[in-house]
Amino acid sequence: MAAPPDMEVSPTLSLELLPTDPLLLILSFLDYRDLVSCCYLNRRLNQLSSHDPLWKRHCKKYWLISEEEKSRRNQGWRAIFISTYSDLGRYIHYYATLKKAWDDLKQYLGQWCPRMISSLKESVREEDLDAVEAQIRCKLPDDYRCSFRIHNGQKLVVPGLMGSMALSNHYRSEDLLDIDTAAGGFQQRLGLKQCLPLTFCIHTGLSQYMALESVEGRNKYEIFYQCPDQMARNPSAIVMFITGTSYLEWFTSYVNKVVTGGYPIIRGQIFSKCSPLCRYVHDKDCVATTEDITVSVSTSFLPELSSVHPPHYFFTYRIRIEMSKDALPENTCQLESRYWRITNAKGDVEEVQGPGVVGEFPVISPGKVYEYTSCTTFSTTSGYMEGYYTFHCLYNKDRFFNVTIPRFHMVCPVFKVSTA
Repeated sequence: MAAPPDMEVSPTLSLELLPTDPLLLILSFLDYRDLVSCCYLNRRLNQLSSHDPLWKRHCKKYWLISEEEKSRRNQGWRAIFISTYSDLGRYIHYYATLKKAWDDLKQYLGQWCPRMISSLKESVREEDLDAVEAQIRCKLPDDYRCSFRIHNGQKLVVPGLMGSMALSNHYRSEDLLDIDTAAGGFQQRLGLKQCLPLTFCIHTGLSQYMALESVEGRNKYEIFYQCPDQMARNPSAIVMFITGTSYLEWFTSYVNKVVTGGYPIIRGQIFSKCSPLCRYVHDKDCVATTEDITVSVSTSFLPELSSVHPPHYFFTYRIRIEMSKDALPENTCQLESRYWRITNAKGDVEEVQGPGVVGEFPVISPGKVYEYTSCTTFSTTSGYMEGYYTFHCLYNKDRFFNVTIPRFHMVCPVFKVSTA
């Protein structure tokens, strides 16, 4: 039906008639996929979606490209996004997270553990990762591949990037393996079928592994320490202490703990281990102050000295005793003895009392710190310790006083029993 002659007909709204600025604003909210799709709709949207500033946000979000790097490359934002995507596009959901983790770690190492920087290896190429997949006949997860496109692990050196542990005559330091060394250690034997080593300690010969397939009771891409079942007749019976559910979670959680000061740095080494075990974990609430003396505790679980069958869970703890720098010099004192109350998960209590600590009788003066490491074992998967130190004053030898050791808990990580 035709419109009456006296009625005005509004012109059809067209993209060609819309002003440029509002359209660019709308396009700035689109994700990169939708922005690319707009290129194919019509000529106007093709021109607008090629507007270089629109791609700045995506370059920063997905590839962490800074203004300085853009100037160095002497390319526009759109060209940088496209060229980077053509190389690393399959990793777009992992790259920014892993690149930031590596950058944060390197910045931290440069300040606190500079000699580790030289042990890091340059990135590998896609074809190198493809060749490893062909060699081991298993697919590598994209987050693992992505990390190796940034850094190819490290050289086999001490100290290791993935943390160290020292206890009496037991020392462990884990390197993050490069792709070729990891491929050389790929396992097909019973108990570790289709498992790829991620780390290696040259002192103990032990590794953390990633399962590349869901076999022998493992989940695909699960990361774990192996522990032999000492009560099984089958030598392939392996118990797994789980340290991560994916490479991304495993690596980034470790880095976050390192750079936020969650692990002590001792003589240029990170005294920790990756994921929820084999590391000194300091609970900020696990601190007690008596007069001028503060005691704090860090704890760690050692899978290499533990077993599930029979139940024997080995923990180490590091204690820091510090006198306030504002204390009076006449408050200088010496540790005389220790008392421990040790409780396992069943509520069984053991009391221990003896002279000194680890054979020493440290003197504590204003501003001085004394640290030592000791260990305990439980037949249960968890337990806790608490107690006190007895000190005597050096300037008033008739004065003795007790210093509280805060209660600290030790918990074995999640583990899986072998299906063998």
